[in-house]
Amino acid sequence: MNLGLRLDVDGADLPDGCVAPDSRRDLVVLVRHIAAHFASLAGRPVPFPGFSLGQELALTQRKVVLLLIDGLGDDDLCHREPAGFLRSQRRARLSSVFPSTTASAVASLMSGLAPAQHGLTGWFIRERRMGGVLAPLMMQSRGGGPLKAIGAARRLFPYRTLYQQLAAPSTVVAPWDILDSPFNRRHSRGAGRIGYRRLEDLSGAVLRAVAGHTAGGFVYAYYPRYDGVCHRYGVASDEARQEFARIDAMVQALAATLTPHGVDLVVSADHGFGDVPTERTHEIDDWPEVAAFLAAPLWGERRMAWCAVRPGTSAAFLAAITRRLGSTGRVVPSGNLAAAGFLGSGPVHRRLGERIGDYAIVMAPGWALRDRVAGEVEHPMIGLHGGLSAAEMGIPLIHVACH
Repeated sequence: MNLGLRLDVDGADLPDGCVAPDSRRDLVVLVRHIAAHFASLAGRPVPFPGFSLGQELALTQRKVVLLLIDGLGDDDLCHREPAGFLRSQRRARLSSVFPSTTASAVASLMSGLAPAQHGLTGWFIRERRMGGVLAPLMMQSRGGGPLKAIGAARRLFPYRTLYQQLAAPSTVVAPWDILDSPFNRRHSRGAGRIGYRRLEDLSGAVLRAVAGHTAGGFVYAYYPRYDGVCHRYGVASDEARQEFARIDAMVQALAATLTPHGVDLVVSADHGFGDVPTERTHEIDDWPEVAAFLAAPLWGERRMAWCAVRPGTSAAFLAAITRRLGSTGRVVPSGNLAAAGFLGSGPVHRRLGERIGDYAIVMAPGWALRDRVAGEVEHPMIGLHGGLSAAEMGIPLIHVACH
């Protein structure tokens, strides 16, 4: 595992403090490990052969709950209260996918595919068939409102879901405001769906899902609010600390409630966080000599942006942006990152080239880059993710044997 080591991708140094995704121990492997568990119980072929966490996650029950706490990085967890429940049940450190962001990670969790396979390469992706840069989770174009393309969800997400391949009945538990979104409906095919409103309601929703699987089954539960708190106030804030304490208490109570039902409760996250002061966010609008070479708005994340450059301008673009970034970031040919396995392995999405563009702008820890698009709503953020820092890439593996 390359966590903590300086990286070199085809001769292009990445910023100090970057870490490599580990496709042997990441979110994709976690969900495939769970799929293999149910295949073994049912005596069926494993849908994703060759992927396992071994004894790091020893599942024994016919009922498994995977609870995803959006934004709860492993570094974050390990700096919280040592006597806390989640910390006491932590088993290992896993790797997020790259980019380390919800769109890429949740699509992997709900499909069993790596980002190179499902093609969601950040909060924003480039999809010229549907007008350019868009946000797939929200099904909105960047600055242009909802997508109006016929069959947009089917065309953007053509792959099968995990639940269509799992050898067990499944239920997705998610907040009501996203439960029936086009993204969630498409990625929940093959599973039942149960909604909830507040953290206090999540435990009951999970229990209803578990009770509904009388002979065994899989429950995937998603809690997003910690991510929102960290974005707004920062991962080091009192608000994040208080929200974590609420989550910790809820999971402890949930584990006790699940015990009579014989459940393996697994808790993890899609990514971690790093705080970025406003003064450390570069604005492309302040760099006209760089913006002049871009063929489209940036996409991906503020911590790691993909870009396309105008034909014949690569050398001039690289010179201009390298001078501006200095030690705060590096520019790497996107194809080099893909070839090095940063986006995972397996048959790649047929539009992957469009989704990763010409170059990746990888920011050093504590720095960010953004541009502005007309009509786009401003979202000030302190906590950010999507990049390759250890805090963003490391996620916890928590296992509670509730039986």
